Amino acid sequence: MESYIVTIIQTKKLTHDVIEIRTEKPAGYSFIPGQATEVAINKKGWEQKTRPFTFTCLPSDEYLEFIIKSYPSHEGVTKEMWNVQPGDSLIIGESWGAINYKGKGLFMAGGAGITPFISIFRQLAKDEQLDGNRLLFANKASEDIILEKELGSFLGNNIVHVLSNEMGGGYRSGFITESLIGEYATGTSDRFYVCGPPPMMDQILHHLQHLGFGQDAITVEI
Repeated sequence: MESYIVTIIQTKKLTHDVIEIRTEKPAGYSFIPGQATEVAINKKGWEQKTRPFTFTCLPSDEYLEFIIKSYPSHEGVTKEMWNVQPGDSLIIGESWGAINYKGKGLFMAGGAGITPFISIFRQLAKDEQLDGNRLLFANKASEDIILEKELGSFLGNNIVHVLSNEMGGGYRSGFITESLIGEYATGTSDRFYVCGPPPMMDQILHHLQHLGFGQDAITVEI
């Protein structure tokens, strides 16, 4: 698989532990909204430590963008990503991934699992195709919500924030339950897009199965 060295052109802290990184885009490089690539830091000792990160920009943008949650306690790649600066460089591979838009439906994300959906929503907004799509977005607390304002501008009343460690403030408290999914699922023609921590995904897939939605209606990363 071919790899590319790309220079970082901009970094921005989005939350207390999430950073947005923009890089140069190699000539001819392409991806589909929802896809990811393997990324390493082009720095001695880190070149072989690749991690999968999702593109959050549009394929038509002249740069590549990644939104990355940092885990300082892991002493790993995401902690080091928190400290990169413009002028540093990353090593990226080819694009891959099973998540892509297959029609209007209910998106369900947990934490940084929102990242493949960001590029999809941005593309749908550009194409004026957002109508009919809904998002259930689970986080621990309001300070953890990534791009809350932008997602709200896309989806309006069709976005529900669910917080497990916080109550009030206009947010739902708890988790994405079978009852909540049933409230926002519109019918048998709906599609379901799921991305997040494995325990959350297992629970949601169980809920969908119990509600009678088949595997062919569900899109997850394989």
